[in-house]
Amino acid sequence: MFAVDLGDGARLRPLEVRHAEEFAAHLDRAREHVRPWVGASFLAEGVDGARSTLSRYAASQAEDGGRLIGLWLGDRLVGGVMFVTFSAAAGTCELGCWLEPVAEGRGLVTRASRVLLEHAFDERGLHRAEWRCRADNVRSAAVARRLGMTLEGTLREAWRYGGTWHDKQVWGVLATDPRP
Repeated sequence: MFAVDLGDGARLRPLEVRHAEEFAAHLDRAREHVRPWVGASFLAEGVDGARSTLSRYAASQAEDGGRLIGLWLGDRLVGGVMFVTFSAAAGTCELGCWLEPVAEGRGLVTRASRVLLEHAFDERGLHRAEWRCRADNVRSAAVARRLGMTLEGTLREAWRYGGTWHDKQVWGVLATDPRP
């Protein structure tokens, strides 16, 4: 198994089915904080739900698709980054993230997302990466900006949460774009 040292006691490593109990405990700590910003299917309840989510992404990864990469501070899972979608054939991917409040403000998501971009562009030869977030998610948009992404458009009322429709931003970066 690989691990990438992100500094400040943080490591990035695969989030696998064997982590179901740890992932369930993490989701219990993070659920209310991330609920407005992530898809409902991601926020599994209990160990069985966590195992199901992890299994779904493991199957996707086995098909060279989306995958989850956990972010640990010391020995505690505090969030992660992901390829929401990944298609070598199409040359595109979409990145995403989630994080517990205890790990915010350290630049970990930006550093971890750079690792994913390097993998997508330098190792896998993809051409385009996207980042999508609710238009009012200032922190997520700031990560996209720090990654050198360009705001390419806003999808009007494309995200439903709490009975309200919200706009969604689409950010993008090409392998040929300068990297910050």
